[in-house]
Amino acid sequence: MSDHIHVDVDAGVLTLRIARPDKRNAITQEMYGALAEAFARAEREDTIRLIRLGGQGGTFTAGNDLADFLAAGALRTDGPTMTFLRAVATGTKLLVAEVDGPAIGIGTTVLLHCDLVYASARSVFALPFVPLGVVPEFGSSLLLPRRVGPAAAARLLYFGEPFDATQASRLGLVTEVLPDADALRARVDDRIAALLAQPAQALAATRALLHDSAGPQVLARIEDEAVQFARQLESAQTRAAIAARLPGGSGGRGKPGRSGEPEVPGEPGRSGR
Repeated sequence: MSDHIHVDVDAGVLTLRIARPDKRNAITQEMYGALAEAFARAEREDTIRLIRLGGQGGTFTAGNDLADFLAAGALRTDGPTMTFLRAVATGTKLLVAEVDGPAIGIGTTVLLHCDLVYASARSVFALPFVPLGVVPEFGSSLLLPRRVGPAAAARLLYFGEPFDATQASRLGLVTEVLPDADALRARVDDRIAALLAQPAQALAATRALLHDSAGPQVLARIEDEAVQFARQLESAQTRAAIAARLPGGSGGRGKPGRSGEPEVPGEPGRSGR
C-alpha cells in the first residue's frame, strides 16, 4: 500500500483519496499499485457497493509523476499502471468521482470510466498527451469520441488545452458542477446516500447493462494505446518534451515543477500528463 492513497470502507462505500498534496497529487507507480489493490478489494467484498474517488488539498490529480513514470518502466504489462487500468475498466461496482481542482491527463481519462462525476467550479481538465509527445491512454481514444463526439475529441486531444468545469459539463464529462469544495462534498454525500437507498440488485444490473457493450473493446483499446505509448516514450523527441516539464527543464512555462511533479495547465510552472 501507499501512504499517498487513503482508503476507507464504511456503510458499503469504499472511499479512495489521492493524498499527495505537496506534489499536487501526482501519481507514482507505488500509488497505482495501491489504487489497483483497492479496486480489487471492492470486487472481492460483496458488502462494497460503490467506490468514491477523490483527491486532497484542492487537487484531484495533476497526472503522472513524470520522473517516476520515466524511471519505472510504467507500462509493463504486469506493472502497477496497467493493473490499475484493467481493474477500473473491468470493475463492476459503481464508481463516483469527486473532482475538486486540477484533473490532468489520467485525472480526466479516468472520468470516462466513472458512472457519475461531480466537480467544483474551480476544477480544470486537460488531456496533454500529444504536447508531451505521447498518445492518449485508458481507452480514451475510443471512449472520448463516443462521449463528446469526434470533433470535440479531436480538439481536446490534438491541442491538449485546458478546459473548465462548465465546459466539461457541457461536453458530458461531468454530471454536475458545484460552487465550491464544501458544496461538492455535500452533494456527493447526498447522491451516494440516494444510490445506496436504491434496490441493490436492480442498481448493479442496470450498471452492468450500461457498461456491457463497451467492455471488451475498451480493454483491447487500452492494450493498443499502451503499445503506442511505450513506442512514443522511446522517441528522443518525446523524452525531450517530457524532460522540459521536469525540474531544470528548459521547455516549461515559468518555474519548473518540483521533484518530477507534472505542471498543471493554467498555472505557472504546472502542466502535466
